[in-house]
Amino acid sequence: MRPFHLAFPVTDLEATRSFYGGVMGCRIGRESPGCWIDFDLFGHQLSAHLRPAAPEAAASGGVDGDQVPIPHFGVVLEMADWKALAARLESDSDTDWRLRPKIRFEGEPGEQATMFVMDPSGNALEFKAFADDAAIFAA
Repeated sequence: MRPFHLAFPVTDLEATRSFYGGVMGCRIGRESPGCWIDFDLFGHQLSAHLRPAAPEAAASGGVDGDQVPIPHFGVVLEMADWKALAARLESDSDTDWRLRPKIRFEGEPGEQATMFVMDPSGNALEFKAFADDAAIFAA
């Protein structure tokens, strides 16, 4: 599978650099000072573009009894990587949780580990993992 590219708005490039580069552990790629920064998010290219007006607050939608932010983006990780990221985020007292790490759809098709966090600009991110990747698109 080839990596995806996502360009998204941020309100503060240095806070974004600190969050994605420091807290999330993303490698920092190319950048244009005062304009944008590229990050390697688990092999995918994120381009954070400065847009001083704050993004609209995420609305929520119901999923398996939880309210989750809509819109959101993220990555489906290997379970070991998901657990490592969950531990990394849980150890950071500044993590802005929307849904702490949990198992969703337990015992059902599509059972998954999931968590939601907000970045400093109010962008919602979901990270999930499946015990069996065949369940990613299970009906």
